Amino acid sequence: MTGTPLLETRALTKEFRGFRAVWDVDLSVARGTVHALVGPNGAGKTTLFNLLTGFLSPTSGTVLFDGQDITGRAPEQIAPLGIARSFQITSLFEAMSLAEHLELALASPTGMGKQWWRSVTRLAVFRNRAMDLLEQVGLADRAGAPASSLAYGQKRALELAIAMALDPKLLLLDEPTAGMGIEDVDRTIALVKQLAVGRTVVLVDHNMHVVGSLADRVTVLQSGQVLAEGPYEQVRADDRVITAYLGATHD
Repeated sequence: MTGTPLLETRALTKEFRGFRAVWDVDLSVARGTVHALVGPNGAGKTTLFNLLTGFLSPTSGTVLFDGQDITGRAPEQIAPLGIARSFQITSLFEAMSLAEHLELALASPTGMGKQWWRSVTRLAVFRNRAMDLLEQVGLADRAGAPASSLAYGQKRALELAIAMALDPKLLLLDEPTAGMGIEDVDRTIALVKQLAVGRTVVLVDHNMHVVGSLADRVTVLQSGQVLAEGPYEQVRADDRVITAYLGATHD
């Protein structure tokens, strides 16, 4: 939590045919912290995530990563800088084994991933590291199983392992506990805490238990603008936030 922010936006704005989905957002994410983005549906959270990761280009404003201007860069240009992202909707190769998913992800920065279909055996050089990652997320015993055999919570864990294969400085998690039962939610909280050690995490989640358990700092969005920001307990007690998002009771 020292020095310049790892991730920063300045007056970031995105318009769609005159509609401002994100409006003049200033965001500062300190190094080594977990920073949560919350807000009601339509608040602009996913649009902001897409701006940060290059899936959308801003109408105006600036995105800085590690002091470098990355505004408007494509996802494939941003990822090698040390940014990894998980998505709200799982996207796996159902017939591929868990180990093969990790081997392919590990091969990607080397250029081998682009030719994986020519010689799958070449990816075996990444097997040990793949197994280490699967061990971290509690899936080592399923290494040879196809992704289709996993329960929903396990698929999200596999996606986290894939993101971690890039050894990112910044990990962006879009609704990591969406659709999970209580047990899976608690397991995912523990997993994210483990993966956050030594790196910076930005997450979007509607579950206030998740946000309160993980976030060092919370930014609340409403109608594309920053409504409030601060530690979870401070934001949680803000009357504007209670009215806009949390409701009268929010334990």
